[in-house]
Amino acid sequence: MNPWRVSVAPMLDWTDRHCRYFHRLITRRTRLYTEMVTTGALLHGDVARHLDHSVQEQPLALQLGGSEPGDLAQSARLARQWGYDEVNLNCGCPSERVQRGAFGACLMREPRLVADCVRAMVEAATPSRSGERALPVTVKHRIGIDQEEGYGFVRDFVGTVAEAGCRVFIVHARNAWLKGLSPKENREIPPLRPEIVYRLKRDFPGLTVVINGGVRTAQEMHVHLAQLDGVMVGREAYHNPWWMADWDQRFWGETENPATDRAAVERAMVAYMSERRAQAGTAWPHVARHMLGLWNGQPGARRWRQVWSDASRKGDPAEQVWQAAQRPA
Repeated sequence: MNPWRVSVAPMLDWTDRHCRYFHRLITRRTRLYTEMVTTGALLHGDVARHLDHSVQEQPLALQLGGSEPGDLAQSARLARQWGYDEVNLNCGCPSERVQRGAFGACLMREPRLVADCVRAMVEAATPSRSGERALPVTVKHRIGIDQEEGYGFVRDFVGTVAEAGCRVFIVHARNAWLKGLSPKENREIPPLRPEIVYRLKRDFPGLTVVINGGVRTAQEMHVHLAQLDGVMVGREAYHNPWWMADWDQRFWGETENPATDRAAVERAMVAYMSERRAQAGTAWPHVARHMLGLWNGQPGARRWRQVWSDASRKGDPAEQVWQAAQRPA
């Protein structure tokens, strides 16, 4: 099976290293992505803060935001040096802040520039010595911009970028409206059009095509996988993480899943919180916020969330908060 069969989307402010560690306790095979990291942050900021991760998080992809081929090439080199399994170029984010930086979804209007960026990244991600593994360069994009709904727009974008060496396209099956809608509205108001993504796969059978956007059930995932190479799930996986507990068996054919019960995952996260506190001084609320959906739909889940969300406990050891969360109301 190709490595992009099932993945969790890059989500700003959400898919940090703590979130990814949590998700990896539930599924080992699902591909994980970082939050988008801008080339400026890497080339002029704290590289370790943005790129450091644990081996437990792999397979792991770094998503980049940028539009300068040279900067993206250097960032791709860093991704290879820091042990990532993929480097992904964001051509789908519609936020005004990203637009001001001249990258994200607005790049779809400049397929030749994106091709130059990809070409530079592919060259940088390819090791000079034989025997070393090249880092795959992928692109995440929308099916259109604003009111442009013609299939030819996204077809020509994919064709142009593929010629530069990109073999994997992750397609959010909605248009991006660059004016008048917030990023949240851009995930909800433009209609989903999966048939456009299916058509891309038919027209480019040699490419790996992954669909993203609005996927909420395993049945929807199976429907997409009958037509495409992969499915990327976003917010539903974050808010209801236990949904991922059978993915290794269901979608990867594993004989068993890594997580046997929610309580075991919670205990592992408490140990991780204590470890991060000792090693890096990380306060447990920065970690615990990502697991608040773990017990969704179970008796006592509301009170459990309240305990782990209680700001008055932030000075307490994670072990003590965990014990409080186990007590009956």
